[in-house]
Amino acid sequence: HEREHDREISELIIKHEEDMEKLRAELNKEQQQLLDQLRQQMAATHKAEMEQAQLQSQTLHSLELEALRLSLNNMHTSQLELTQSNLRKEKETALVELREMLNDKRAQEVAILQSRHQLEWEKVKEQCLKEKEDL
Repeated sequence: HEREHDREISELIIKHEEDMEKLRAELNKEQQQLLDQLRQQMAATHKAEMEQAQLQSQTLHSLELEALRLSLNNMHTSQLELTQSNLRKEKETALVELREMLNDKRAQEVAILQSRHQLEWEKVKEQCLKEKEDL
Protein backbone atom coordinates (compact mmCIF):
# COMPACT_ATOMS: atom_id res chain seq x y z
CA HIS A 1 0.00 0.00 0.00
CA GLU A 2 2.88 2.31 0.83
CA ARG A 3 4.57 1.58 -2.48
CA GLU A 4 1.37 2.26 -4.29
CA HIS A 5 1.03 5.46 -2.41
CA ASP A 6 4.64 6.41 -3.29
CA ARG A 7 3.95 5.50 -6.91
CA GLU A 8 0.80 7.67 -6.96
CA ILE A 9 2.73 10.50 -5.35
CA SER A 10 5.48 10.06 -7.98
CA GLU A 11 2.89 10.08 -10.74
CA LEU A 12 1.23 13.13 -9.23
CA ILE A 13 4.62 14.85 -8.95
CA ILE A 14 5.42 13.98 -12.59
CA LYS A 15 1.94 15.12 -13.70
CA HIS A 16 2.33 18.25 -11.62
CA GLU A 17 5.74 18.94 -13.20
CA GLU A 18 4.32 18.30 -16.68
CA ASP A 19 1.39 20.64 -15.94
CA MET A 20 3.81 23.22 -14.57
CA GLU A 21 5.96 22.87 -17.73
CA LYS A 22 2.87 23.32 -19.91
CA LEU A 23 1.82 26.35 -17.87
CA ARG A 24 5.34 27.78 -18.11
CA ALA A 25 5.30 27.23 -21.88
CA GLU A 26 1.88 28.87 -22.19
CA LEU A 27 2.99 31.71 -19.93
CA ASN A 28 6.16 32.19 -22.01
CA LYS A 29 4.07 32.12 -25.19
CA GLU A 30 1.64 34.69 -23.77
CA GLN A 31 4.53 36.85 -22.55
CA GLN A 32 6.11 36.70 -26.02
CA GLN A 33 2.79 37.64 -27.64
CA LEU A 34 2.33 40.52 -25.21
CA LEU A 35 5.91 41.68 -25.85
CA ASP A 36 5.32 41.51 -29.60
CA GLN A 37 2.08 43.49 -29.25
CA LEU A 38 3.81 46.02 -27.02
CA ARG A 39 6.66 46.37 -29.54
CA GLN A 40 4.15 46.88 -32.35
CA GLN A 41 2.23 49.45 -30.33
CA MET A 42 5.46 51.24 -29.41
CA ALA A 43 6.57 51.20 -33.06
CA ALA A 44 3.17 52.53 -34.17
CA THR A 45 3.26 55.20 -31.46
CA HIS A 46 6.82 56.13 -32.40
CA LYS A 47 5.87 56.33 -36.07
CA ALA A 48 2.83 58.49 -35.26
CA GLU A 49 4.94 60.77 -33.06
CA MET A 50 7.58 61.07 -35.79
CA GLU A 51 4.91 61.89 -38.39
CA GLN A 52 3.41 64.47 -36.02
CA ALA A 53 6.83 66.01 -35.39
CA GLN A 54 7.55 66.06 -39.13
CA LEU A 55 4.16 67.67 -39.81
CA GLN A 56 4.82 70.29 -37.12
CA SER A 57 8.26 70.91 -38.59
CA GLN A 58 6.80 71.31 -42.08
CA THR A 59 4.09 73.61 -40.75
CA LEU A 60 6.68 75.70 -38.92
CA HIS A 61 8.85 75.79 -42.04
CA SER A 62 5.84 76.85 -44.13
CA LEU A 63 5.02 79.59 -41.63
CA GLU A 64 8.62 80.81 -41.66
CA LEU A 65 8.63 80.86 -45.46
CA GLU A 66 5.33 82.77 -45.51
CA ALA A 67 6.71 85.28 -42.99
CA LEU A 68 9.82 85.74 -45.15
CA ARG A 69 7.66 86.14 -48.27
CA LEU A 70 5.52 88.78 -46.57
CA SER A 71 8.61 90.56 -45.28
CA LEU A 72 10.18 90.59 -48.75
CA ASN A 73 6.89 91.74 -50.24
CA ASN A 74 6.72 94.62 -47.73
CA MET A 75 10.33 95.56 -48.44
CA HIS A 76 9.67 95.44 -52.18
CA THR A 77 6.56 97.61 -51.78
CA SER A 78 8.50 100.13 -49.68
CA GLN A 79 11.29 100.17 -52.24
CA LEU A 80 8.77 100.75 -55.05
CA GLU A 81 7.12 103.58 -53.13
CA LEU A 82 10.52 105.18 -52.48
CA THR A 83 11.47 104.81 -56.14
CA GLN A 84 8.15 106.32 -57.23
CA SER A 85 8.65 109.21 -54.83
CA ASN A 86 12.19 109.82 -56.12
CA LEU A 87 11.01 109.64 -59.74
CA ARG A 88 8.19 112.10 -58.97
CA LYS A 89 10.66 114.54 -57.37
CA GLU A 90 13.05 114.17 -60.33
CA LYS A 91 10.17 114.74 -62.76
CA GLU A 92 9.04 117.84 -60.86
CA THR A 93 12.62 119.16 -60.79
CA ALA A 94 13.02 118.48 -64.52
CA LEU A 95 9.71 120.23 -65.25
CA VAL A 96 10.74 123.28 -63.20
CA GLU A 97 14.10 123.42 -65.00
CA LEU A 98 12.40 123.02 -68.39
CA ARG A 99 9.86 125.75 -67.52
CA GLU A 100 12.67 128.08 -66.47
CA MET A 101 14.62 127.26 -69.65
CA LEU A 102 11.54 127.90 -71.82
CA ASN A 103 10.81 131.15 -69.96
CA ASP A 104 14.44 132.26 -70.50
CA LYS A 105 14.26 131.34 -74.20
CA ARG A 106 10.94 133.18 -74.55
CA ALA A 107 12.38 136.22 -72.81
CA GLN A 108 15.37 136.14 -75.21
CA GLU A 109 13.08 135.83 -78.22
CA VAL A 110 10.90 138.68 -76.93
CA ALA A 111 14.02 140.79 -76.42
CA ILE A 112 15.24 139.96 -79.94
CA LEU A 113 11.81 140.73 -81.42
CA GLN A 114 11.62 143.99 -79.49
CA SER A 115 15.09 144.90 -80.70
CA ARG A 116 14.14 144.14 -84.31
CA HIS A 117 10.92 146.01 -83.88
CA GLN A 118 12.83 148.96 -82.47
CA LEU A 119 15.29 148.82 -85.39
CA GLU A 120 12.51 148.61 -87.93
CA TRP A 121 10.73 151.45 -86.14
CA GLU A 122 13.87 153.49 -86.31
CA LYS A 123 14.26 152.69 -90.02
CA VAL A 124 10.65 153.62 -90.75
CA LYS A 125 11.06 156.79 -88.69
CA GLU A 126 14.23 157.70 -90.57
CA GLN A 127 12.56 156.92 -93.85
CA CYS A 128 9.61 159.10 -92.92
CA LEU A 129 11.97 161.93 -91.93
CA LYS A 130 13.90 161.47 -95.15
CA GLU A 131 10.67 161.51 -97.17
CA LYS A 132 9.58 164.64 -95.31
CA GLU A 133 12.85 166.30 -96.14
CA ASP A 134 12.58 165.23 -99.74
CA LEU A 135 9.11 166.67 -99.90
